[in-house]
Amino acid sequence: MNTRTVRRVCVSIAAAAALTGVAACGGGSAGKSEGKSESKGGGKDRSEGGGSFNPLTALRTVDDKTEDADSAKVDGTTTMGAQGSMEMKGALDWADGVTGVLRIKFTDGPMADQMQQTGDTSIDYRYLKNGYYANMGDKFAAASGGKHWIEYDYETLAEMGGASGRALKNQMQSSTPNQTVKMLLASGDVKRVGEEKVRGVNTTHYSGTVDVADLTAKNAGMDEKDAAALRKQLQEAGMTTEKIDIWVNDQDLLVKKVEEAKMKTGEFSQTVYYSDYGVDVATEQPPADDTINVKDLMKRQPQQ
Repeated sequence: MNTRTVRRVCVSIAAAAALTGVAACGGGSAGKSEGKSESKGGGKDRSEGGGSFNPLTALRTVDDKTEDADSAKVDGTTTMGAQGSMEMKGALDWADGVTGVLRIKFTDGPMADQMQQTGDTSIDYRYLKNGYYANMGDKFAAASGGKHWIEYDYETLAEMGGASGRALKNQMQSSTPNQTVKMLLASGDVKRVGEEKVRGVNTTHYSGTVDVADLTAKNAGMDEKDAAALRKQLQEAGMTTEKIDIWVNDQDLLVKKVEEAKMKTGEFSQTVYYSDYGVDVATEQPPADDTINVKDLMKRQPQQ
């Protein structure tokens, strides 16, 4: 593998890791909602005296309940315009930082082609508090000194990625599935669409639009310089606003989300389902002698 191939593969792996069932474009810790809403039943909450329905009040309860659930199984699909598509399945735990295990399969496009060059389009990811790991398989190991796992520690990602890297570091370390709920709450642009069934479960459907750059910069705690750089990067990619739809069950837990946005390379779309809240998630760090840090990997590659 030459330097260009390795660099592209490393970028694709990082992009896939960021687009897990945690949060796609937004993320970061916006803090828990102040005051627990008394809403029950997927947002069938009304103000005192039977007044008009308030979706923001209902979503504050969803935010709290989903965050307090601590873990869940996730599965979904993501399309990133002309770059390709992928599928993911696994489980995540956010009781103390985000940890978990996911298998991501690159299904088409240049990203899948790049993965195929390394030997496999399906990659096993392990998420730990300070970084994540990607198992690249035997073909990759044969070309990288016998190492199967690439380590992406969050400090290195922040260093390599500039403003977007620092936002990604914050997102990966502190995001939970309810970040989409937080984004809708922060935007204030949300409506109750109606009641629908999702995989046989009764749910309430909410929808809204958010400003991706402003919310990401705010949630990542960026200074004005980094926030401006992030806005510029997103504008160059053509991604400024994002439409978010969520479906909530009768226990006020998120069971489905859809995020959609326009990019210069095409449409971005992600659909993720959440189930089995409270599931036990065991995540082990890969053996050190079978792991190479992404920065060290890049340094090792011959210039071709």
